[in-house]
Amino acid sequence: MSSPEPASERALRILPCGDTALTVEFGDTIDPALNAAVLALEARVLAAGLPGLVETVPTYRSLTLHIDPLETDPAAVEAAVRDLARGALPVPARRRLWRVPVVYGGEHGIDLDAVAESHGISPRVVVERHAAPEYRVVMLGFLPGYAYLAGLDPGLALSRRPNPRPVTPAGTISIGGAQALVASIAAPSGWHLLGRTPVRSFAPSRDPVFLFEPGDAIRFVPTDPGRWEALDRAAAAGDMVAELVEAAA
Repeated sequence: MSSPEPASERALRILPCGDTALTVEFGDTIDPALNAAVLALEARVLAAGLPGLVETVPTYRSLTLHIDPLETDPAAVEAAVRDLARGALPVPARRRLWRVPVVYGGEHGIDLDAVAESHGISPRVVVERHAAPEYRVVMLGFLPGYAYLAGLDPGLALSRRPNPRPVTPAGTISIGGAQALVASIAAPSGWHLLGRTPVRSFAPSRDPVFLFEPGDAIRFVPTDPGRWEALDRAAAAGDMVAELVEAAA
């Protein structure tokens, strides 16, 4: 991936969100280069230790900064962010690489056959193509711990279901449009469910609460359905189950 353009060439927009947050927008599309710029700016902001900064929230193409207005002036934060965004924002290095077990198809991936039929290929080929890429976590959102991933094989892209399901299980591995997802909790969804992982990507009683972070990489490992119960019990007992292959430098 090439380095993103300088922020000044992207018509950087900084929008107020009341008096307690600012949103820095790099664009309005799903683009790996935009997300790389977002994560690079977040790294600069965190390294700068801006007074009054409470939290940073990166998304596909924007970064929201939550601030304490009693400790800082939003205008001062905006000026500091514009200064930090000057010049090229390099592509951040991959933070960590995870191997995540997935049981595809059957009761764990009830849309696998339909997705295969839509593309005129076999379920086995769908699994092979879905498990082949190294995905990058671009953001956590919608619900706690939901990991949105870049890297889906374009040949698997598929419009979302016309009728969303009112409930889908925690741990579902799904696709929607050109996006891929690791769901963290049971929730409604209009995405196509290809499989399920026993990994608890969100665990309020664990430190860290969120297993994956933006900038992490994920590889899915097709797993025999007969291993589901043992892996699920291990995860329930506190085992990560996901394998950390590479840690951040």
